[in-house]
Amino acid sequence: MGKISDTFWDTALYRRTVQRWAICARDAGQTKLDVLRHQCTRARLLRAHLDRLIFTAEERLAQPISGPATFPRPHNADWAWRPELWRGPLASPGIAAVVNNSKLGEQITLFHDCGDAELTLRQLRNLRAEDLAPYGLRLDVFRFDGSFLSIVVDLPESAVEGLKRTHILRVSGNIELERPLEIFVRLNIRHGPNTEQMVREMPAEAGDQTVEFDLAYAKLNEKRIEKAWIDLIFEGPEMNQVTLRDLTFCRRPRAQL
Repeated sequence: MGKISDTFWDTALYRRTVQRWAICARDAGQTKLDVLRHQCTRARLLRAHLDRLIFTAEERLAQPISGPATFPRPHNADWAWRPELWRGPLASPGIAAVVNNSKLGEQITLFHDCGDAELTLRQLRNLRAEDLAPYGLRLDVFRFDGSFLSIVVDLPESAVEGLKRTHILRVSGNIELERPLEIFVRLNIRHGPNTEQMVREMPAEAGDQTVEFDLAYAKLNEKRIEKAWIDLIFEGPEMNQVTLRDLTFCRRPRAQL
């Protein structure tokens, strides 16, 4: 009986809350400004909680049709991560005529120096049985008159917590190309006033690809590491379509000799 009562009151409260906000939205054009300001503050707070709930719920519910929801990583990896764009639906899933320094979600930024950007960037749903990520990223490039095009992925704080020169950082992606394209992966690590950069070329063929960065060759001040990010650099991208079905990162300590 208690469960039935709770369900009844929960449903009644939900309906009253929805009705109240519907009335507030309908009357917003005539509401007194002091009342409207209060409503707006409360609505923003409510929206933040709802957006977080929706993202987490859809991330868990939108798993691939088949196949595991995780991704391969070394057995001794001490950090692994898949960016949000490949985990769950974004509030704004795409951008047309992408201008320089355009963000898609919180972690993906596209940079270029085109005078007239004929580019589109959008999130898409992965539906193939072999896809491990629920979502992917598609970049369409038409006429391109610039000298560089790159997608920047900001790594989270957890990526640099405890990061040392004894680590190896792995970047893995599943790539589809309309035609052959050179793709370079650049690791950037900011430590104090300096930024260390390491570049690797992604294998040219489509499919699952991996590059690794051995930080033993980096000139890092381990005590001052602040931030890290990855550049995916596309050479000669004109009239091409690039689909990143998945993009994952992990790090592991190098085997000690």
